[in-house]
Amino acid sequence: MKRLIGSTVLALSLLGATAMSALAQDTLKIGYVDPLSGGGASIGQIGMNQLNFIADEINAKGGVNGKKVEIVGYDNQTNPQISLVQVQKAIDEGIKVIVQGNGSSVAVAVSDFITKYNDRNPGANIVHLNYAAIDPVLTNEKCSYWHFTWDASAAIKMEALTNFIKDKQDVKKVYLISQDYSFGHAVAGAAKSMLTQKRPDVQIVGDEFHPLVKITDFAPYVAKIKASGADTVITGNWGQDLALLIKAAGQAGLDVNWYTFYAGGAGGPTAIKQANLENRVFQINEGINNQGYGPAEERAGALMKRFANAPVYYPRMFNMMDMVFQAMTEAKSEDPGDFVPKLEGMKHNSFAAGAEGFLRADDHQFFQPLYISTLGPLDAGQKFDEEHTGWGWKMAAEVPTESTLLPTTCEMKRP
Repeated sequence: MKRLIGSTVLALSLLGATAMSALAQDTLKIGYVDPLSGGGASIGQIGMNQLNFIADEINAKGGVNGKKVEIVGYDNQTNPQISLVQVQKAIDEGIKVIVQGNGSSVAVAVSDFITKYNDRNPGANIVHLNYAAIDPVLTNEKCSYWHFTWDASAAIKMEALTNFIKDKQDVKKVYLISQDYSFGHAVAGAAKSMLTQKRPDVQIVGDEFHPLVKITDFAPYVAKIKASGADTVITGNWGQDLALLIKAAGQAGLDVNWYTFYAGGAGGPTAIKQANLENRVFQINEGINNQGYGPAEERAGALMKRFANAPVYYPRMFNMMDMVFQAMTEAKSEDPGDFVPKLEGMKHNSFAAGAEGFLRADDHQFFQPLYISTLGPLDAGQKFDEEHTGWGWKMAAEVPTESTLLPTTCEMKRP
Protein backbone atom coordinates (compact mmCIF):
# COMPACT_ATOMS: atom_id res chain seq x y z
CA MET A 1 0.00 0.00 0.00
CA LYS A 2 2.85 2.37 0.92
CA ARG A 3 4.46 1.64 -2.45
CA LEU A 4 1.12 2.41 -4.21
CA ILE A 5 0.70 5.69 -2.32
CA GLY A 6 4.31 6.62 -3.04
CA SER A 7 3.89 5.88 -6.74
CA THR A 8 0.68 7.90 -6.85
CA VAL A 9 2.32 10.89 -5.14
CA LEU A 10 5.28 10.67 -7.51
CA ALA A 11 2.95 10.49 -10.53
CA LEU A 12 0.93 13.48 -9.30
CA SER A 13 4.16 15.40 -8.64
CA LEU A 14 5.41 14.69 -12.16
CA LEU A 15 2.01 15.64 -13.58
CA GLY A 16 2.07 18.87 -11.55
CA ALA A 17 5.59 19.70 -12.68
CA THR A 18 4.66 19.00 -16.28
CA ALA A 19 1.54 21.15 -15.99
CA MET A 20 3.54 23.96 -14.37
CA SER A 21 6.16 23.73 -17.11
CA ALA A 22 3.47 23.83 -19.80
CA LEU A 23 1.86 26.81 -18.07
CA ALA A 24 5.19 28.64 -17.95
CA GLN A 25 5.80 27.95 -21.63
CA ASP A 26 2.34 29.30 -22.45
CA THR A 27 2.96 32.58 -20.62
CA LEU A 28 5.03 35.58 -21.73
CA LYS A 29 6.13 37.36 -18.56
CA ILE A 30 7.16 41.01 -18.76
CA GLY A 31 8.97 42.58 -15.81
CA TYR A 32 7.92 46.08 -14.76
CA VAL A 33 10.74 47.64 -12.70
CA ASP A 34 9.53 51.00 -11.43
CA PRO A 35 8.50 52.66 -8.14
CA LEU A 36 5.56 50.94 -6.47
CA SER A 37 6.28 52.46 -3.05
CA GLY A 38 7.71 55.73 -1.75
CA GLY A 39 7.52 59.16 -3.39
CA GLY A 40 7.29 57.82 -6.95
CA ALA A 41 4.61 55.21 -6.24
CA SER A 42 1.72 57.22 -7.69
CA ILE A 43 3.20 57.38 -11.18
CA GLY A 44 4.65 53.88 -10.94
CA GLN A 45 1.29 52.33 -10.14
CA ILE A 46 -0.33 54.20 -13.03
CA GLY A 47 2.21 52.68 -15.39
CA MET A 48 1.56 49.24 -13.92
CA ASN A 49 -2.18 49.70 -14.42
CA GLN A 50 -1.72 50.73 -18.03
CA LEU A 51 0.57 47.77 -18.77
CA ASN A 52 -1.97 45.38 -17.26
CA PHE A 53 -4.68 46.98 -19.40
CA ILE A 54 -2.57 46.49 -22.53
CA ALA A 55 -1.83 42.88 -21.55
CA ASP A 56 -5.53 42.19 -21.11
CA GLU A 57 -6.20 43.72 -24.55
CA ILE A 58 -3.73 41.43 -26.30
CA ASN A 59 -4.78 38.40 -24.25
CA ALA A 60 -8.40 38.94 -25.36
CA LYS A 61 -7.11 38.59 -28.93
CA GLY A 62 -5.28 35.35 -28.19
CA GLY A 63 -2.04 36.67 -26.72
CA VAL A 64 1.33 36.90 -28.46
CA ASN A 65 2.24 33.90 -30.60
CA GLY A 66 -0.46 32.04 -28.69
CA LYS A 67 1.01 32.91 -25.29
CA LYS A 68 -0.77 34.80 -22.53
CA VAL A 69 0.96 38.01 -21.48
CA GLU A 70 1.53 38.55 -17.76
CA ILE A 71 2.94 41.71 -16.18
CA VAL A 72 5.12 41.13 -13.09
CA GLY A 73 5.82 44.17 -10.92
CA TYR A 74 9.20 44.77 -9.21
CA ASP A 75 9.35 47.77 -6.84
CA ASN A 76 12.59 49.72 -7.37
CA GLN A 77 11.69 52.69 -5.10
CA THR A 78 13.26 54.94 -7.79
CA ASN A 79 16.65 53.75 -6.57
CA PRO A 80 19.33 52.61 -9.07
CA GLN A 81 20.90 50.06 -6.69
CA ILE A 82 17.55 48.51 -5.74
CA SER A 83 16.63 48.48 -9.43
CA LEU A 84 19.58 46.26 -10.28
CA VAL A 85 18.61 43.80 -7.55
CA GLN A 86 15.08 43.73 -8.94
CA VAL A 87 16.25 43.26 -12.53
CA GLN A 88 18.45 40.33 -11.45
CA LYS A 89 15.46 38.87 -9.59
CA ALA A 90 13.34 39.15 -12.73
CA ILE A 91 16.05 37.47 -14.82
CA ASP A 92 16.34 34.67 -12.25
CA GLU A 93 12.59 34.14 -12.63
CA GLY A 94 12.99 33.67 -16.38
CA ILE A 95 11.94 37.14 -17.54
CA LYS A 96 13.66 38.48 -20.66
CA VAL A 97 11.72 41.71 -21.25
CA ILE A 98 12.23 44.54 -18.73
CA VAL A 99 10.01 47.64 -18.83
CA GLN A 100 11.29 50.68 -16.89
CA GLY A 101 10.88 54.40 -17.26
CA ASN A 102 10.92 56.60 -14.19
CA GLY A 103 14.31 58.08 -13.41
CA SER A 104 17.14 58.49 -15.91
CA SER A 105 19.71 57.55 -13.27
CA VAL A 106 17.81 54.28 -12.88
CA ALA A 107 17.57 53.79 -16.65
CA VAL A 108 21.29 54.31 -17.20
CA ALA A 109 22.09 51.78 -14.45
CA VAL A 110 19.59 49.22 -15.80
CA SER A 111 20.77 49.63 -19.40
CA ASP A 112 24.43 49.21 -18.40
CA PHE A 113 23.57 46.16 -16.27
CA ILE A 114 21.59 44.43 -19.02
CA THR A 115 24.20 45.17 -21.67
CA LYS A 116 26.99 43.69 -19.52
CA TYR A 117 24.79 40.75 -18.52
CA ASN A 118 24.13 39.89 -22.17
CA ASP A 119 27.83 40.24 -22.99
CA ARG A 120 28.75 37.82 -20.19
CA ASN A 121 25.94 35.39 -20.98
CA PRO A 122 25.82 34.82 -24.76
CA GLY A 123 22.30 33.87 -25.78
CA ALA A 124 20.78 35.33 -22.61
CA ASN A 125 19.21 38.20 -24.59
CA ILE A 126 17.53 40.51 -22.06
CA VAL A 127 16.01 43.74 -23.45
CA HIS A 128 15.26 47.07 -21.71
CA LEU A 129 12.11 48.88 -22.90
CA ASN A 130 12.25 52.48 -21.66
CA TYR A 131 9.07 54.57 -21.76
CA ALA A 132 9.98 57.66 -19.72
CA ALA A 133 13.68 58.12 -18.89
CA ILE A 134 14.98 60.78 -21.27
CA ASP A 135 18.52 61.75 -20.35
CA PRO A 136 20.10 62.16 -23.83
CA VAL A 137 23.09 60.00 -22.81
CA LEU A 138 20.83 56.94 -23.25
CA THR A 139 20.68 57.50 -27.02
CA ASN A 140 24.13 58.97 -27.41
CA GLU A 141 27.32 58.01 -25.52
CA LYS A 142 25.58 55.30 -23.46
CA CYS A 143 23.38 53.85 -26.20
CA SER A 144 22.95 50.07 -26.22
CA TYR A 145 21.65 47.50 -28.69
CA TRP A 146 19.53 46.13 -25.84
CA HIS A 147 17.88 49.47 -24.93
CA PHE A 148 14.97 51.15 -26.74
CA THR A 149 13.19 54.37 -25.77
CA TRP A 150 9.74 55.63 -26.75
CA ASP A 151 9.79 59.02 -24.98
CA ALA A 152 11.55 61.90 -26.76
CA SER A 153 14.88 62.77 -25.14
CA ALA A 154 15.28 65.91 -23.04
CA ALA A 155 17.26 67.48 -25.88
CA ILE A 156 14.50 66.78 -28.42
CA LYS A 157 11.81 68.17 -26.12
CA MET A 158 13.83 71.26 -25.18
CA GLU A 159 14.61 71.95 -28.84
CA ALA A 160 10.86 72.01 -29.58
CA LEU A 161 9.99 73.93 -26.41
CA THR A 162 12.57 76.68 -26.99
CA ASN A 163 11.44 77.00 -30.62
CA PHE A 164 7.98 77.72 -29.17
CA ILE A 165 9.30 80.12 -26.50
CA LYS A 166 11.57 82.13 -28.82
CA ASP A 167 8.61 83.96 -30.36
CA LYS A 168 7.01 84.84 -27.02
CA GLN A 169 8.11 88.36 -26.21
CA ASP A 170 6.63 88.19 -22.70
CA VAL A 171 9.43 85.75 -21.79
CA LYS A 172 12.24 87.94 -20.46
CA LYS A 173 13.45 86.38 -17.19
CA VAL A 174 13.62 82.60 -16.85
CA TYR A 175 14.11 80.60 -13.66
CA LEU A 176 15.32 77.00 -14.04
CA ILE A 177 14.45 74.47 -11.32
CA SER A 178 14.75 70.71 -11.60
CA GLN A 179 15.47 67.57 -9.63
CA ASP A 180 19.12 67.01 -8.76
CA TYR A 181 20.03 64.03 -10.90
CA SER A 182 21.13 63.35 -14.47
CA PHE A 183 17.79 64.17 -16.13
CA GLY A 184 17.32 67.42 -14.20
CA HIS A 185 20.80 68.58 -15.15
CA ALA A 186 20.16 67.60 -18.80
CA VAL A 187 17.02 69.76 -18.83
CA ALA A 188 18.78 72.77 -17.29
CA GLY A 189 21.82 72.44 -19.55
CA ALA A 190 19.74 72.20 -22.72
CA ALA A 191 17.53 75.13 -21.66
CA LYS A 192 20.50 77.42 -21.02
CA SER A 193 22.27 76.45 -24.24
CA MET A 194 19.23 76.71 -26.51
CA LEU A 195 17.81 79.91 -24.99
CA THR A 196 21.20 81.59 -25.31
CA GLN A 197 21.25 80.66 -28.98
CA LYS A 198 17.63 81.47 -29.84
CA ARG A 199 16.83 84.32 -27.44
CA PRO A 200 20.07 85.92 -26.26
CA ASP A 201 18.05 88.75 -24.70
CA VAL A 202 16.45 86.39 -22.17
CA GLN A 203 18.04 86.44 -18.70
CA ILE A 204 18.51 83.23 -16.73
CA VAL A 205 17.74 84.55 -13.24
CA GLY A 206 17.92 81.24 -11.39
CA ASP A 207 19.39 77.75 -11.86
CA GLU A 208 18.24 75.55 -9.00
CA PHE A 209 18.37 71.83 -8.22
CA HIS A 210 16.68 70.01 -5.36
CA PRO A 211 16.75 66.40 -4.09
CA LEU A 212 14.66 63.88 -6.05
CA VAL A 213 11.26 63.06 -4.41
CA LYS A 214 12.51 64.20 -0.99
CA ILE A 215 11.03 67.70 -0.68
CA THR A 216 7.63 68.03 1.01
CA ASP A 217 7.54 71.85 1.24
CA PHE A 218 8.60 73.87 -1.80
CA ALA A 219 7.76 77.23 -0.21
CA PRO A 220 11.45 78.20 0.25
CA TYR A 221 12.16 77.44 -3.43
CA VAL A 222 9.12 79.43 -4.54
CA ALA A 223 10.24 82.37 -2.40
CA LYS A 224 13.56 82.39 -4.26
CA ILE A 225 11.78 82.28 -7.64
CA LYS A 226 9.58 85.20 -6.56
CA ALA A 227 12.56 87.22 -5.37
CA SER A 228 14.37 86.69 -8.68
CA GLY A 229 11.72 88.64 -10.62
CA ALA A 230 11.23 85.72 -13.04
CA ASP A 231 8.29 85.81 -15.45
CA THR A 232 8.85 82.22 -16.60
CA VAL A 233 9.82 78.93 -14.96
CA ILE A 234 11.22 75.97 -16.89
CA THR A 235 11.30 72.70 -14.97
CA GLY A 236 11.91 69.03 -15.63
CA ASN A 237 10.15 68.07 -12.39
CA TRP A 238 7.73 65.15 -12.48
CA GLY A 239 5.41 63.34 -10.07
CA GLN A 240 5.07 64.74 -6.56
CA ASP A 241 8.00 67.12 -7.11
CA LEU A 242 6.03 69.00 -9.76
CA ALA A 243 2.67 68.81 -8.00
CA LEU A 244 4.07 70.14 -4.72
CA LEU A 245 6.07 72.86 -6.49
CA ILE A 246 2.96 74.09 -8.33
CA LYS A 247 0.92 73.89 -5.14
CA ALA A 248 3.44 76.02 -3.25
CA ALA A 249 3.55 78.52 -6.12
CA GLY A 250 -0.23 78.86 -6.00
CA GLN A 251 -0.22 79.40 -2.24
CA ALA A 252 2.45 82.11 -2.60
CA GLY A 253 0.70 83.85 -5.50
CA LEU A 254 3.71 83.38 -7.80
CA ASP A 255 2.86 85.14 -11.09
CA VAL A 256 4.77 83.24 -13.80
CA ASN A 257 4.17 80.98 -16.77
CA TRP A 258 5.44 77.41 -16.55
CA TYR A 259 7.07 75.26 -19.21
CA THR A 260 7.23 71.60 -18.28
CA PHE A 261 7.80 68.09 -19.59
CA TYR A 262 5.48 66.20 -17.25
CA ALA A 263 2.75 68.48 -15.86
CA GLY A 264 0.21 65.87 -16.95
CA GLY A 265 1.58 63.31 -14.48
CA ALA A 266 -0.09 62.18 -11.29
CA GLY A 267 -1.17 65.14 -9.15
CA GLY A 268 -0.08 67.75 -11.69
CA PRO A 269 -3.50 68.69 -13.11
CA THR A 270 -5.03 68.82 -9.61
CA ALA A 271 -2.28 71.16 -8.39
CA ILE A 272 -2.62 73.38 -11.47
CA LYS A 273 -6.37 73.69 -10.98
CA GLN A 274 -6.00 74.40 -7.25
CA ALA A 275 -3.40 77.09 -8.02
CA ASN A 276 -5.83 78.55 -10.59
CA LEU A 277 -3.15 78.60 -13.29
CA GLU A 278 -5.56 78.53 -16.23
CA ASN A 279 -3.60 78.10 -19.48
CA ARG A 280 -0.37 79.16 -17.74
CA VAL A 281 1.25 75.73 -17.44
CA PHE A 282 2.59 74.32 -20.71
CA GLN A 283 3.72 70.75 -21.21
CA ILE A 284 5.33 69.01 -24.15
CA ASN A 285 4.62 65.36 -24.83
CA GLU A 286 3.54 62.91 -27.51
CA GLY A 287 -0.21 63.38 -27.16
CA ILE A 288 -3.09 64.54 -25.00
CA ASN A 289 -6.61 63.43 -24.28
CA ASN A 290 -9.24 65.34 -26.31
CA GLN A 291 -7.01 65.32 -29.39
CA GLY A 292 -9.97 64.21 -31.48
CA TYR A 293 -8.48 60.98 -32.87
CA GLY A 294 -11.20 58.34 -32.66
CA PRO A 295 -9.15 55.17 -32.05
CA ALA A 296 -7.19 56.90 -29.26
CA GLU A 297 -10.32 58.26 -27.59
CA GLU A 298 -11.94 54.82 -27.69
CA ARG A 299 -8.91 53.12 -26.15
CA ALA A 300 -8.34 55.89 -23.58
CA GLY A 301 -12.00 55.77 -22.64
CA ALA A 302 -11.78 52.03 -21.99
CA LEU A 303 -8.67 52.51 -19.85
CA MET A 304 -10.26 55.28 -17.79
CA LYS A 305 -13.43 53.26 -17.37
CA ARG A 306 -11.33 50.57 -15.70
CA PHE A 307 -9.07 52.96 -13.76
CA ALA A 308 -11.36 55.89 -13.04
CA ASN A 309 -8.78 57.98 -11.20
CA ALA A 310 -6.05 57.80 -13.84
CA PRO A 311 -6.18 59.52 -17.25
CA VAL A 312 -3.80 58.30 -19.95
CA TYR A 313 -0.47 59.61 -18.66
CA TYR A 314 1.64 57.49 -20.99
CA PRO A 315 0.40 57.48 -24.62
CA ARG A 316 3.88 56.25 -25.54
CA MET A 317 3.33 53.05 -23.54
CA PHE A 318 0.68 52.06 -26.10
CA ASN A 319 3.15 52.78 -28.91
CA MET A 320 5.86 50.77 -27.15
CA MET A 321 3.91 47.62 -26.40
CA ASP A 322 2.05 47.60 -29.74
CA MET A 323 5.40 47.71 -31.55
CA VAL A 324 7.04 45.10 -29.33
CA PHE A 325 4.12 42.69 -29.76
CA GLN A 326 4.26 43.28 -33.53
CA ALA A 327 8.01 42.55 -33.55
CA MET A 328 7.49 39.33 -31.57
CA THR A 329 4.73 38.25 -33.94
CA GLU A 330 6.83 38.96 -37.04
CA ALA A 331 9.80 37.11 -35.50
CA LYS A 332 7.55 34.28 -34.30
CA SER A 333 9.55 34.48 -31.09
CA GLU A 334 9.53 36.26 -27.71
CA ASP A 335 13.32 35.99 -27.41
CA PRO A 336 14.84 39.48 -27.67
CA GLY A 337 17.64 38.04 -29.78
CA ASP A 338 15.02 37.24 -32.41
CA PHE A 339 12.60 40.20 -32.19
CA VAL A 340 14.95 43.13 -31.48
CA PRO A 341 16.09 43.27 -35.15
CA LYS A 342 12.42 43.67 -36.12
CA LEU A 343 12.14 46.80 -33.95
CA GLU A 344 15.06 48.59 -35.60
CA GLY A 345 13.63 50.99 -38.17
CA MET A 346 10.05 49.91 -37.52
CA LYS A 347 7.40 52.45 -38.50
CA HIS A 348 4.31 52.93 -36.36
CA ASN A 349 1.26 55.16 -36.42
CA SER A 350 1.21 56.96 -33.08
CA PHE A 351 -1.45 56.25 -30.49
CA ALA A 352 -2.46 59.89 -29.99
CA ALA A 353 -3.13 60.98 -33.56
CA GLY A 354 -2.34 58.14 -35.96
CA ALA A 355 0.63 60.08 -37.38
CA GLU A 356 3.62 58.06 -38.54
CA GLY A 357 6.67 57.68 -36.33
CA PHE A 358 9.68 55.42 -36.51
CA LEU A 359 12.33 53.76 -34.34
CA ARG A 360 15.74 54.98 -35.50
CA ALA A 361 18.11 52.05 -35.80
CA ASP A 362 21.12 54.30 -35.15
CA ASP A 363 20.26 54.95 -31.49
CA HIS A 364 16.94 53.13 -30.80
CA GLN A 365 15.08 56.43 -30.26
CA PHE A 366 11.41 56.51 -31.32
CA PHE A 367 10.54 59.66 -33.25
CA GLN A 368 6.94 60.88 -33.38
CA PRO A 369 4.96 64.14 -33.50
CA LEU A 370 5.14 66.17 -30.29
CA TYR A 371 2.52 68.52 -28.91
CA ILE A 372 2.65 71.57 -26.65
CA SER A 373 -0.50 72.04 -24.63
CA THR A 374 -1.96 74.04 -21.73
CA LEU A 375 -4.46 73.09 -19.05
CA GLY A 376 -7.75 74.94 -18.63
CA PRO A 377 -11.52 74.52 -18.35
CA LEU A 378 -12.96 71.99 -20.79
CA ASP A 379 -14.38 73.38 -24.02
CA ALA A 380 -17.76 72.23 -25.30
CA GLY A 381 -17.49 68.77 -26.81
CA GLN A 382 -14.29 67.78 -25.02
CA LYS A 383 -14.76 64.33 -23.47
CA PHE A 384 -11.92 63.98 -21.00
CA ASP A 385 -11.04 66.07 -17.99
CA GLU A 386 -7.92 65.45 -15.94
CA GLU A 387 -8.14 64.00 -12.43
CA HIS A 388 -11.82 65.04 -12.10
CA THR A 389 -10.84 68.72 -12.13
CA GLY A 390 -13.17 69.77 -14.94
CA TRP A 391 -10.05 71.01 -16.74
CA GLY A 392 -8.40 69.41 -19.75
CA TRP A 393 -5.34 69.82 -21.98
CA LYS A 394 -5.69 72.04 -25.06
CA MET A 395 -3.38 72.14 -28.04
CA ALA A 396 -1.02 75.12 -28.25
CA ALA A 397 1.36 73.87 -30.96
CA GLU A 398 2.19 70.73 -32.96
CA VAL A 399 5.73 69.65 -33.80
CA PRO A 400 5.82 67.23 -36.76
CA THR A 401 8.06 64.17 -36.63
CA GLU A 402 10.57 65.58 -39.10
CA SER A 403 11.09 68.64 -36.88
CA THR A 404 12.04 66.47 -33.88
CA LEU A 405 15.03 64.81 -35.54
CA LEU A 406 18.30 65.54 -33.79
CA PRO A 407 21.62 63.88 -34.67
CA THR A 408 23.10 61.19 -32.42
CA THR A 409 26.64 60.38 -31.43
CA CYS A 410 25.69 56.76 -30.70
CA GLU A 411 28.11 54.15 -31.99
CA MET A 412 25.81 51.16 -31.82
CA LYS A 413 27.57 47.87 -31.03
CA ARG A 414 25.51 44.99 -32.34
CA PRO A 415 26.12 41.40 -31.16
